[in-house]
Amino acid sequence: MDDDRVWSFEKSLWTGDADHYRELVDDECLMVLPQPPFVMSGSQAIEAVADTPRWTDVTISKGQIARPQEGLIVIAYHAKAARDGEAYEAHCTSTYRRLEHEVWRVVQHQQTPPLVNATVEKDG
Repeated sequence: MDDDRVWSFEKSLWTGDADHYRELVDDECLMVLPQPPFVMSGSQAIEAVADTPRWTDVTISKGQIARPQEGLIVIAYHAKAARDGEAYEAHCTSTYRRLEHEVWRVVQHQQTPPLVNATVEKDG
């Protein structure tokens, strides 16, 4: 999967409906999200998406892609999402595995919102 398709795939997971999730999220997927129950399986995440309004806009920045082995893609990025006047942002990771030619599934995803009142110390 080329880089443009990776980012399109990831963005679609923010805006797609539960049927889209069922198609792209592996049942063995593990997700860590900043809301209870915090750690979810793929099927739990799909059900959570079914009960949650989808994001209407998402901007992905600071993206990095690694391909540690054939058929495995790991990405990290910053997301800003919006829906109905609500805004959200998080640092995220996802891992995809290829099942067959051009068929990919999410097997890991996590979101970490920016820490409130976090300070970064700079050397020098």
